[in-house]
Amino acid sequence: MVKKVLLCSVTALTSLSLYAQTTFLKLGSDGYHNLDRWETLNGRLCDSLANGDKPESRRNIVHFIEALQHSDTSEPGIRKYLSDIDNYNMRQMVSESGEWAHDENGAKDSKHPILNTFYRKQYNMIYAKTDNFFVVVNPVAGVQALIQNNNIGADPATNYDIPQLTRTNSQGAEVRGWIAKKIGFYTMITDNQERYPYFVNNWVRKRHEAVPGADYFKRPLDQFGAYDYLQVSGYVNADIVKNHVNASFGYGKHFIGDGFTSLFLTDNSSNMPFMRIQTRIWKLNYECLYLELTPQYLKGGDQVLPHKYATMRYLNANVTRWLNLGLFEGQVFARTGGYEISYLNPIILTTAMSRYNGAGDKSILGFSGKALVAKHFQLYGQMLLNEFRIKELTGGNQWYGNKWGVQAGAKYFNAFGIKNLDLQGEADVVRPYTYSAQDTIANYTNYNQPLADPLGSGFVKFIGQIRYEPMKNLVLTARATMYRRGNDTGSANFGNNIFKNYPSATTQYGVKMINGPESRCQILSLNASYQIRRNLYIDIGGVYRNYENVAGAYPHSSTTGTATSALKTTYFYGGIRINMARRAYDFF
Repeated sequence: MVKKVLLCSVTALTSLSLYAQTTFLKLGSDGYHNLDRWETLNGRLCDSLANGDKPESRRNIVHFIEALQHSDTSEPGIRKYLSDIDNYNMRQMVSESGEWAHDENGAKDSKHPILNTFYRKQYNMIYAKTDNFFVVVNPVAGVQALIQNNNIGADPATNYDIPQLTRTNSQGAEVRGWIAKKIGFYTMITDNQERYPYFVNNWVRKRHEAVPGADYFKRPLDQFGAYDYLQVSGYVNADIVKNHVNASFGYGKHFIGDGFTSLFLTDNSSNMPFMRIQTRIWKLNYECLYLELTPQYLKGGDQVLPHKYATMRYLNANVTRWLNLGLFEGQVFARTGGYEISYLNPIILTTAMSRYNGAGDKSILGFSGKALVAKHFQLYGQMLLNEFRIKELTGGNQWYGNKWGVQAGAKYFNAFGIKNLDLQGEADVVRPYTYSAQDTIANYTNYNQPLADPLGSGFVKFIGQIRYEPMKNLVLTARATMYRRGNDTGSANFGNNIFKNYPSATTQYGVKMINGPESRCQILSLNASYQIRRNLYIDIGGVYRNYENVAGAYPHSSTTGTATSALKTTYFYGGIRINMARRAYDFF
């Protein structure tokens, strides 16, 4: 049903007098960090750029950069804070999306094209442009080898030896372009084979049988074999009202927020069918997302999986030149007949629709904020409310229905006067049961993975990062993560496993932030990425991870530990990739 609704929407859009289109910068790109950095150093928020609502359009990105490049040097503006590396990165980003430069030819010519056909433009293997058609084709590939060492040599449950060497490899292609400057299009497909570090392998096998960030996969024949899956994304895009209202229909991911993670929506789960309508007028940015999701299921033979749906709306505004405030709401629901038509309403604050439908759907409300301070600092945060009663919230009885989450973070660009040294710190707190639903379908999940933070609910997490770019094309990153969370044991529902329905809670009162047997985890990661040429990277790094359960109870469902003891893991990796983000496992 939802596919029919969305298809009709696209058909209606294409029948209108469309004005223009765009394509979007991929999630995971370093470009998002640089955009954040330049906007903060500029000291004012850009009305046409919404970096906290990703993916962002290449059109808006190029126009933002060009405006900075041509800013008046006599004013005490951004240019005094930019380094040669910043200017280099700006030229690179404009060239990569050169079709949106002021003359539509911003892509740099290559000095040595291959066979006078391939890489005629520096960053694109195939590049073709006429007055009515534009297309770019690029390879997408990567390989990463990893050597791990754990404090146990064999899995306690199966007694199989844990392999020291694992690897991942991906290969595919991406295509983007436009037709008659009215319809934009993008597609990417990769074939992936992955052998995981031991704690990730536990996550995949024990909890919900899901590959991080992916959907359907082929299970390996043995416990530590390779997981094989296709990753496919794509969309078509057009402006309904030139430069103001834009619509996209496709299959992909989204991220709403300015932090490492988000309480609203992240790219943690798999790709999903979507209809996205963005409106940017004056200082307002408004987005409507209509999503088709896959509820939790047990992997067995090939089958047609059921679906559930979500409608998400995000309104944010630059209330001053340095302050952005936002309002978010989302509903997740299931219907045997397809998409609930009342949730197609594009107007925000329609929680009343949930009441109209019987209040059985998952509804959440959120608030966001971002402030630029002294042209060096960015403060950001989110607050999420699912269900609460003022009487219970202030009564001190720790009622299980007080479901909320808070994120608070800060970024410091050109830290201590050192150009291209950027620091970031973030705290995330989410109460138990926050993302659970009345049943096991309408929870805040997709394809056996959380839609928001990968830890689910009932946790306290701190993340700190140092990012330094000492020379062109070299990025050094150090990140530390610490979290505490509860664990559900056996059939007990302490509110940490968001796939369980919250009416089955073990108790309604006395529910602490860390509920049930407590686990603690510390992760330290170091990475160096060197860009040989645009989007071709060499990566080396290492990760130390210590996961333990304070109470000494290690349930089989403990997704990243073992069934009998604490788990300490150290691994080192090296790899090479082109036109894809690095595969990382230092987030849980």
